[in-house]
Amino acid sequence: MRPTRPVLLVALSALALTSCGSGSGDDPDTVKVAYQRSTDNKVRIMDAYLAGIKKQFERTYQGKKLRLLPVQASQDDYYTKIQQMMRSPKTAPDLVREDTFLINADIKSGYLRPLDDKLAAWKHWDRFAASAKASARAEDGRTYGVPDGTDTRGLWFNKELFARAGLPADWRPRTWNDVLDAARAVKRAVPGVIPLNVYTGKGAGEGAAMQGFEMLLYGTGADPLYDPAAKKWRAGTTGFRDSLEFVRTVFAEKLGPQPSDALDPNVSTRVAGEWIPEGKLAIALDGSWLGKYWQPDGSRPWPQWSRVMGRAAFPTQDGRDPGRVSLSGGWTWSISARSTKADLAWQLVELLQSPENATDWTVRDGQIAVRDDVAANDRYRSSMPGVEFFTGLVKNTHYRPALPVYPQVSSAIQEAMESVTTGDASTERAARRYDERLRSIAGADGVKAS
Repeated sequence: MRPTRPVLLVALSALALTSCGSGSGDDPDTVKVAYQRSTDNKVRIMDAYLAGIKKQFERTYQGKKLRLLPVQASQDDYYTKIQQMMRSPKTAPDLVREDTFLINADIKSGYLRPLDDKLAAWKHWDRFAASAKASARAEDGRTYGVPDGTDTRGLWFNKELFARAGLPADWRPRTWNDVLDAARAVKRAVPGVIPLNVYTGKGAGEGAAMQGFEMLLYGTGADPLYDPAAKKWRAGTTGFRDSLEFVRTVFAEKLGPQPSDALDPNVSTRVAGEWIPEGKLAIALDGSWLGKYWQPDGSRPWPQWSRVMGRAAFPTQDGRDPGRVSLSGGWTWSISARSTKADLAWQLVELLQSPENATDWTVRDGQIAVRDDVAANDRYRSSMPGVEFFTGLVKNTHYRPALPVYPQVSSAIQEAMESVTTGDASTERAARRYDERLRSIAGADGVKAS
């Protein structure tokens, strides 16, 4: 995993968290909960939700307290900080919100407690989709978290800009070339507008690897990142090179943002809060959650968004079946291995995942449901324009390899993307560098050459 702040700042953050985490000592009646608070000061969805949960918890369990430990940080910095917290019993939270991207690395490090003993007796566990359950399952076969939602990804497009470029309002691209051709049409007809955004490089972090690169890679056919049958990572694949070439084309033809903007760590905030609502971006390869920012109670209210924005599935490379591709991720609630209050922490998980609270969170955060009762709930189904479209992508979605070294592989992908974005390397050279990096991460025996 790549830290995105200077070492001194990370060390000072760890010191601050140490004092924060140790303030309540080891009070047996207080459950400490760590979660990410957005760096966007307008986004306080989790804060507001957990404030309500705190009242419920303390009312339900008389004499018990819930202590919230928000970590205001970028996503990569949040990963670093919660790992620092979980290393010591003095600073470890009892319950922590874990990105499924990182959960297996934290399991391998011994930071998380398996939950199988709790899940066996929990009546709601059967409500969860099998793929969601698998996202929190480790190589040892045990489950270390309870998912609270998922997401899917596709293409958002501005129908007003499309009309100016002579493109249809019901756009349904069948191939990668269809996507590029639409971006080229926008560039010709609507100067000054960014035709297409694909997240790339180290600034965007995991968003680049998953939301950009893997959306491409998993549409190339039989070229995944990892071969589960051989238990090896794949190197030298045609699909990898083709995916990098798509990224290179976007920036070489100036179909994307300026590289300096594309590589900005705050690029996702600019996409949702500025470029799309201000009509500066025509096509965005992005997530199901964007609409939540534009709702009346979102961080960037935009009343016209449901009329202006269209949605389309991202196509496979050459239109081969199933014709569309998506990537899914999500977050789980996990119990720290160093918590001395696992039973009380589990009672909090059950409260967070009551049908009412699970529905409330899914709707508030613009999540895609991982429980069948939430998916069938009328409040969810009518929560936001497009929710049924993005829910429908679940059947064609993919998940990242749930392996401890995946964060390092992701970092190598980001570096390869960045080098073709800036023009510092050709597609072939960037792919070769990735293969070399992959062998240093997984070992020669852990890599399968194509």
